[in-house]
Amino acid sequence: MTDSVPESTRQTLERLYENPENRLTSLFELAPDDEQVEGPLTVFKALANEHRIRILEALRDGELCACELQVVLDAPQSTVASHLRELKDAGLVKTRRQGKWTYYRIGDTAAVQLLDLASALATDSG
Repeated sequence: MTDSVPESTRQTLERLYENPENRLTSLFELAPDDEQVEGPLTVFKALANEHRIRILEALRDGELCACELQVVLDAPQSTVASHLRELKDAGLVKTRRQGKWTYYRIGDTAAVQLLDLASALATDSG
């Protein structure tokens, strides 16, 4: 694995550390494995869309059916369904069937906390 390190990086580490090979080993140990990255990546991909954030914001006040979310987004059923599927696959929303209707709600309070944190970060950086 240390063979993949560019020579310029090795030279820099040699200038910075007495034992650059030990430092390289410790740096490789810091690298998260695929499983550690997969979950957050799925969630952030789901959040990387204006419509999906609008859906989550609308669901803060309680559950809504897909037809109500069509009104919220001013979008066709197919668009809303696609966004809801993405949010559900990421674990951000949960569903409840009642007759032929499906109702959607925030999957976990952590989703709301994540939105609040993102808003706070955006406000702080501005």
